Amino acid sequence: MTADPLAPVIDALARDSSASSDFDLNPDVVLPAGRKLRPAGVLIGLYVVEGAPQVLLTKRSSALKHHPGQIAFPGGKQDDGDADVIAAALREAEEEVGLPRENVDVLGTLPSHETVTSFMVTPVLARITAPFTPVPEPGEVDEVFQVPLSHVTNPARFSVQSRRWRGHRRSYYTVPFGPYYIWGATARILRGLAERMAS
Repeated sequence: MTADPLAPVIDALARDSSASSDFDLNPDVVLPAGRKLRPAGVLIGLYVVEGAPQVLLTKRSSALKHHPGQIAFPGGKQDDGDADVIAAALREAEEEVGLPRENVDVLGTLPSHETVTSFMVTPVLARITAPFTPVPEPGEVDEVFQVPLSHVTNPARFSVQSRRWRGHRRSYYTVPFGPYYIWGATARILRGLAERMAS
């Protein structure tokens, strides 16, 4: 029997780790007490190509008001019609990249991630069980692409960079791949998965 290429990911889901945030590398940031965070879900869609697991990612439209042109997982805020953040992630993946829900087998979730835009994001790890042709949502997604899981779960591939944001220097993780500059919340979530898989 052939070993499941996603077994290391499934094993990692059973390990403990703490929640993360966009402020992890910026300990001087004081977050306001009583802040309201909106629930959201993102899909870390994994599929196997010639024995090698790949991660599905998107490049957000350059015309968007928030995070234009950034690399992101399919996902978004939980709507009233969503049963939970997992349902939100699956719905958004279907809308943003044309991934049918019936082609997705949810493996589990990672600890939540707080963003600078006041979302509490739950990363949903899932196996894409059948081939599909990505269809980028017009006006939302410029490109749908894949990155080897081995690249974005190798701690040595990550670096810490910084830039000024709202008058302060903010540090963040990056894990570039070819022409794609993966940073911010997406890189931090992947870094958390990398740490789990390495432990």
